[in-house]
Amino acid sequence: MTPRVTVVGLGPAGPELVTAETLAAIERVGHRFVRTRRHPSAAVVGASGSFDHVYEAEPTFEAVYRRIAGELLAAAAASGEVLYAVPGSPRVLERSVDHLLAAAQGSGADVEVEVHPALSFLDLAWVRLGVDPLEDGVRLVDGHRFAVGAAGERGPLLVAHCHNRRVLSDIKLAVEEPPAEPVTVLQRLGGGDEAIFEVAWSELDRAVEPDHLTSLWVPVLAAPLAGEVQAFAELVARLRRECPWDAEQTHASLTRHLVEEAYELVEAIDGLPPGADGLDPAYGHVEEELGDVLFQVVFHSVMAAEVGAFTLADVARGIREKLVRRHPHVFGDASAELGDITSRWESIKREEKGRASAMDGIPAALPALLHAAKVLRRAESAGHPWAATAAVADGDGADLGDRLLALVAEARGRDVDLEAALRIAANRVADAVRAAEAAAAPPAPA
Repeated sequence: MTPRVTVVGLGPAGPELVTAETLAAIERVGHRFVRTRRHPSAAVVGASGSFDHVYEAEPTFEAVYRRIAGELLAAAAASGEVLYAVPGSPRVLERSVDHLLAAAQGSGADVEVEVHPALSFLDLAWVRLGVDPLEDGVRLVDGHRFAVGAAGERGPLLVAHCHNRRVLSDIKLAVEEPPAEPVTVLQRLGGGDEAIFEVAWSELDRAVEPDHLTSLWVPVLAAPLAGEVQAFAELVARLRRECPWDAEQTHASLTRHLVEEAYELVEAIDGLPPGADGLDPAYGHVEEELGDVLFQVVFHSVMAAEVGAFTLADVARGIREKLVRRHPHVFGDASAELGDITSRWESIKREEKGRASAMDGIPAALPALLHAAKVLRRAESAGHPWAATAAVADGDGADLGDRLLALVAEARGRDVDLEAALRIAANRVADAVRAAEAAAAPPAPA
């Protein structure tokens, strides 16, 4: 007989909802496992092993599921047949079964996996909600992957596996525009303590006492979620766990990469022809370099999240709130005159950061020309515009630094990027040298 793992479902609630087929399989197979004993029907399996301890031992759910799959295949190979009982239905949001099937196919081990259907919590949810999931186009989403699973969706959504406040908080924070309608909380469907109630989105992680049988019904979202960014953040988190190079990086070790990527982005932008349309290949280079810069931002955010400092969502929320504060002419009723905007921006920044001087907070690591331009801009916004001295104006051999500063002031007045202008001029010299070298070179042999 080929070794086999027989997978059955324990239904959504108590023993009365366990199918006859599941009970027959339990009776027939003597070597049994349950994924968790924290289920109202777990006792019907009788004497069995449990994988509850694996959840405590492994760092991620993916690692838990891989280990469960490996242990089940090994047990089947040793015993001939084992039974694996999971909550609900084996093919409804049961990631451990997904991993088991994939492992059986990819491991080369000669073990069959036989999956039996069972009653799912979904069958009860549709009845309680009065919803036809096909007619209404309901999307089923795992609460642990809400930001990715709900990407591009406006609802309706049924969100499962909302078993703790952290999951509820992540779901709440993944939505930039909270839905105006309340959401419905479904708990312990089919049990004697079944609970169904509505809660405001803002109270999701405060007013709900979640457990392992908690789901959410979200009729409509105000706006679709941006799942690509969340998926990218999850990929970077995986790199931190599984790639030795990424795992050993620190905020400090990445600083040079951030600077390099920023300069490469500037170079790509400089390569855009004037008036280039969206089909110009140069835009592809800009897109690629923007991705490299985004990688640095996400990398730092993931490292910060690992120590509980902040997340990528916090970064996005923080810059959004800051931009709203600093644009009262857009989000309030302040004047929209350009001069007022510039001075107000610096004033708001100074107030936010508690700076004693307009000159505080200028990064010392800036290139000298950028540093000088920032000093002059801050001076002007503070009501102390810098003016060239008479010595500089007369050109009588004044300090070269003052003369350079005068050029920076002139560039600001003419709205010229002096860094870019200097780079272009230097490139003209480089091109001229290359042309002279080519002209002086002996002809290539025929």
